[in-house]
Amino acid sequence: MVLPLVETVADPSPAREIDYCRALEEGRILFFPGSPFELPEAERAVLLAQRQSGAGYHKNIAYRPAQDRVTGFARGTSADAERLRGALRLYSRRATEFAAWLLPRYARSWRVDLASFRPEEEEGRELPRRSRNDLLHVDAFPTRPTRGDRILRLFTNVNPAEARVWLTGGTFEQIAPRFAPPALVERARRDGLADRLRRLARWAGLDVSVRSPYDRFMLSFHHHLKESAEFQRSVEKRQVEFPAGSTWMVFTDMVSHAVLRGRYALEQTFLVARATLVLPDKAPIAILERIAQGPMS
Repeated sequence: MVLPLVETVADPSPAREIDYCRALEEGRILFFPGSPFELPEAERAVLLAQRQSGAGYHKNIAYRPAQDRVTGFARGTSADAERLRGALRLYSRRATEFAAWLLPRYARSWRVDLASFRPEEEEGRELPRRSRNDLLHVDAFPTRPTRGDRILRLFTNVNPAEARVWLTGGTFEQIAPRFAPPALVERARRDGLADRLRRLARWAGLDVSVRSPYDRFMLSFHHHLKESAEFQRSVEKRQVEFPAGSTWMVFTDMVSHAVLRGRYALEQTFLVARATLVLPDKAPIAILERIAQGPMS
């Protein structure tokens, strides 16, 4: 069953916060019909004028808050680059401030990850199959392992006129038992050569990310879902439209989703610690460990 949107009034009271956390962790989407925080018109104009880099390895324009750095945009003048960085910096800060105000339980120990801007029209976009946004999937990061922490994303549609159109499928809890091949689970529990080399490099003092069995599974499952014609065809689906100016929050490692149409969407990612969850048994790592009958961290 595809869980519905929760149309949300921004209320940071402790009781309402627990309701919001439960809804998110069960696989619902918190929806704000109007943006609950301001992005000034000058910054919006900068964003709407952007074009993405033609380099194939940049799927979106990315902003790294920790380094105050932007990648993936079509190069112009240094003044243009600085204006773009300023606009994304402001969005990231305001999105983070709002999310921390609404969900302080998570914010106490979350990691503020990348922000991104998606200026390209999604409908008909030519990307490799594993990078396509229009195929249902759950999120996993190839270079930023979470080790079981949750991927919470806050989106804002800054398109002045058009909706961003999603397709949602089942939650991880619903689809993993049905669509995760046992071999995929078992393979994730074994270190491959690349993983052993990463561990050796980390032992030698290099700053490299080491994937846990959970991270190996989630990345493989992301690819498997996009490549599975049976999953794309048979999973229950619901089309959801996010109007111009709206904002929404969702655990994208839980809710299978695809983007069918739309351009000019902003997004801020948070990695939410398992210890702060209201429903830790609903976390994908907990579900996967029940399937695998053993630890995956």
